[in-house]
Amino acid sequence: MAYFAKLDNDNNVIAVHTISNDVTTIDGVESEQAGIDFLNALHGNAIWKQCSYNGNIRKNYPSVGFTYDASRDAFVGIKPFTSWVLNESTCKWEAPVEYPQDGEWYDWDEASTNWVTSEKIKPEVVDETK
Repeated sequence: MAYFAKLDNDNNVIAVHTISNDVTTIDGVESEQAGIDFLNALHGNAIWKQCSYNGNIRKNYPSVGFTYDASRDAFVGIKPFTSWVLNESTCKWEAPVEYPQDGEWYDWDEASTNWVTSEKIKPEVVDETK
């Protein structure tokens, strides 16, 4: 399957469409323009950018609300908190403090700009081998 994000004039993702690879392959070579032409014929002219479910094309698989950053040629998600920073190599937002790796669950607390123990109940791990 081939995936394409439909953008508004401000490069915001407003939809993501899936089409057959048969549509985007010409003489055995994948063509983004062939997919764009197909989608424009089907839906009318729009701004389309190919993406990939595994992030191989344009860094991240977008959803509605993501932005296409032309200078990075990448889809960037909505910034979850003011203090978070964009990782330039992955184009994903990251907390300024690394998530604790002690097996507990944490939530981000923007007021303290730190991870705090989660109030959520951690599911019990069931050993199905018994």
